Amino acid sequence: MEKVEWQIDGMTCTNCALTVTKYLQKEGMQNVKVNFIGNDVTFDLDEKKTKEELAKGIASLGYKVVEEDHSMHHHSTAGHSAGFLSDPFQRFLFCIPFTGILLLHMLPWHIHFLMNPWIQLVICLPVYILGMKHFGKSAVNSLLGGIPNMDVLIALGATAAFVYSLIGTLGGWGMDYLFYETAATIITLIFLGEWIENKAIKLTQKEFNKLSKSQKVMANMIAFDDQHQENVFAVDSAQLRVGDLILIKNGEQVPTDCKILSGDGHINEALLTGESTPIYKKAKDALLGGSIVEDGTIKAQVTATGKDTVLSNILYLVKQAQGEKPPIQQLADKISMIFVPVVIGLSLITFAINHFAVGIDITHSLMRSIAVLVISCPCAMGLATPAAIAVGLGRAARNGILFRDAKSLELFKNIGNVVFDKTGTLTKGNITLTGIQLHTDISEDEFKAIVFSLEKYSNHPIAKAVAKEWKTNAKAWQKIDEIKGIGMQATDKEGNIYQLGSSKIVEGITTDTSHTAYLLKNNTLVGWFDIEDEIRQEAKQVIEYLHSKNIKTYLLSGDSLERCKKVADSLGIDTVYAGKSPEEKLKIIEQLTNTTPTAMVGDGINDAPALAKATIGISMSDATQIAVQSAQVILMNNGIEHLPLALGLGKHTFSTIKGNLFWAFIYNVVAIPVAAIGLLNPGIAALAMGLSDVVLAANSIRLNYRKVI
Repeated sequence: MEKVEWQIDGMTCTNCALTVTKYLQKEGMQNVKVNFIGNDVTFDLDEKKTKEELAKGIASLGYKVVEEDHSMHHHSTAGHSAGFLSDPFQRFLFCIPFTGILLLHMLPWHIHFLMNPWIQLVICLPVYILGMKHFGKSAVNSLLGGIPNMDVLIALGATAAFVYSLIGTLGGWGMDYLFYETAATIITLIFLGEWIENKAIKLTQKEFNKLSKSQKVMANMIAFDDQHQENVFAVDSAQLRVGDLILIKNGEQVPTDCKILSGDGHINEALLTGESTPIYKKAKDALLGGSIVEDGTIKAQVTATGKDTVLSNILYLVKQAQGEKPPIQQLADKISMIFVPVVIGLSLITFAINHFAVGIDITHSLMRSIAVLVISCPCAMGLATPAAIAVGLGRAARNGILFRDAKSLELFKNIGNVVFDKTGTLTKGNITLTGIQLHTDISEDEFKAIVFSLEKYSNHPIAKAVAKEWKTNAKAWQKIDEIKGIGMQATDKEGNIYQLGSSKIVEGITTDTSHTAYLLKNNTLVGWFDIEDEIRQEAKQVIEYLHSKNIKTYLLSGDSLERCKKVADSLGIDTVYAGKSPEEKLKIIEQLTNTTPTAMVGDGINDAPALAKATIGISMSDATQIAVQSAQVILMNNGIEHLPLALGLGKHTFSTIKGNLFWAFIYNVVAIPVAAIGLLNPGIAALAMGLSDVVLAANSIRLNYRKVI
């Protein structure tokens, strides 16, 4: 199935997102994810439907596909460009003069011509028409979609006041039946609240937008004329193609992923990895689009563009995570779906009790029921989780932490165990050879050549480091296999079988099992070598932080007990599991997870099964490798320095969600009864409703600046 990514304009709340989701699922689309905060929609396209048909269907619901993925031409947005009254603030400015004039008749001194009901009708009409064009149309579309949204309540409230006043005007019943200013005030203040809310919600996307803007820069492209003279000219980075030559000057942003051909410099990759210290890079090194050349001038060749770049991968993962719904949001969505019908019912009950039971006149009973309609805020329930998640994911991405799904943020709150792999996780994977011992008639150079020829085929961090250190002419193999948790096994042209691995391969051959790796030829010990791997500088501080939060720490490795114990003791790790095969690692993780929520930290490739089995899998990755990682959380600066921040952000994001949901619930529980007993007029109720969402957005934005570790 084809993966479709769209931007859809017009979604303002969770009910809008639910309407789009319901429509796409009804049309047979799979894996539908809708994020109304970023206006992002992704789904797997069913071949029975075309994208054009789906876009028309979405348009019939009152929304518009304004941007599509690059596999299809952009939909025409004619008539949808920003024009007069296209923005809530413009609509507010249009309405405020009419509403202000209508409110003048409420002053102690009466302006005679404003007491005429027909003049009030004429003044109110432009505001009401604009309101119905916006809220009324949205309300009808949401009802047709089967999930009524907040605009249904606004349209009902404003229409009730307008129709009641119109009947009073036509019947000549006098000023006591005129509430044109109420209809106009509701619409005007809702437009104001909508504008403030949009501004606040945009701030929740601040960090994500910083990343997104980094995709669009100018590049210095190098080309050669007929005389082979080099020419440099500026082009938009979107026009670059793989293989193009570019010039990156001191202080400029790297426009797209590329490889250095000549020149060198210090590169700041903070935007992508969260690592603020510039990294020195030279010829043949990779540069990531979005990083900054702090000093030096570099000529490079483009290696990836558009959706294939690391930055695009990061943005895609963040968008995907924002579209996910953690369990706590699913309850809020269920409440939002029935909220509008319930409020309409409460409004009718309010009118009935006030008029028939209490004996209040029809006019004041109607105003109270209208106040109940417009003060209720289903959006608050729907906004509580997405706003907090948008801020949490944005801050995480800024610091080189990627969450593959929003569920992980919620799962972090209960983590009681953290399990670490050793090599490349707690240690740097930068090996130092400390000894070689040969047991047969073989030279050291030949021994190294055989070891290199085997290790070059392995993904293990030690193997990669050894292959890099001992690079030489490789021995040819007829067959070679990597046996997970054991090592490498190969057969040469003469039929000799070579094995290279941990002490497990020499059981029964020698009693000395304290060395890093052993080489066997036809089950005869050829030799062994020892290496030392430097412990990461930040490791001890991270372990101490986890202990301060009463989180138990474990070291789980295939290495020998002696070596694991040495690392664990130096860092203060609670429990050591050494010499474990991948299958044994899985069982241990399963046992720990069954008793206490457990996070596993590994390199993301060799530890993939254990990472998948843990409550949360956390992988450490070079930024260029994020596309191949399977863990839920990725630390992109290739270290565990930001592990405490990831844990802290997860917990604090969840606490922010809970705070937002509490506010949304309490607001509606308190506001509806207050409106029902007549303590709020509809105009104030409308403003309160708009500002309730602003409170949620502001509380979520605090997460950007809150101390989380």
